[in-house]
Amino acid sequence: MSPVMLYDVLIATAATLYMVIASTVFAIAIGLPLGTLLFSSDKIKPNPILNKIIAAIINISRSIPFIILLVALIPFTRLVVGSSIGIHAAMVPLTLGAAPFFARLVDNVYRSMSEGLVEAGFSMGASSWQMIKHILLPEATPQLIHAVTVTAITLVNYSAMAGTVGGGGLGDLAIRYGYQRFNLPVMLTTVAILVIIVQALQMIGDRLAKRLSHT
Repeated sequence: MSPVMLYDVLIATAATLYMVIASTVFAIAIGLPLGTLLFSSDKIKPNPILNKIIAAIINISRSIPFIILLVALIPFTRLVVGSSIGIHAAMVPLTLGAAPFFARLVDNVYRSMSEGLVEAGFSMGASSWQMIKHILLPEATPQLIHAVTVTAITLVNYSAMAGTVGGGGLGDLAIRYGYQRFNLPVMLTTVAILVIIVQALQMIGDRLAKRLSHT
């Protein structure tokens, strides 16, 4: 592999990491409150109408294949970042594709917890916000770390797909050089780097969750 191509691989790797990390942060910022509201509107402060609306939004969003979402959001992406290509443009569909996925994971994490925690909070007269802040979030933190890890790994896959529409990163490099120019070393290198990124994310997530575990 030539020095120029090696440089392109390094730049593409940095772009992929940037997209994945930034999109994960944005997805958490949207998905954590959404998933918490979904659970609390069912178990803490029941509101059937609100619960059904949020559940419908999450389910519909998760039903759309990401490659279709990429194309469908092009007008909105242009409105937000002024362009439909590049890593910043790719972050818009990446975030909107991952946020409902993470929200559902958050809801599942809460539902896997012991119902006695919620009952104990009610018995102590805790408000809805106090239940969330002092009981749900602290107890669910290790599992939420696992949910973040799964979301970040999913975004690695999504970022590769974003390369098919000029999203930049390793996916774009694999399409332009590995596939269109039949450059097998570039293709194999991008695959290897993606595997390393996924393994690193999983290892970091597992160790962090273990460190924060209460057991």
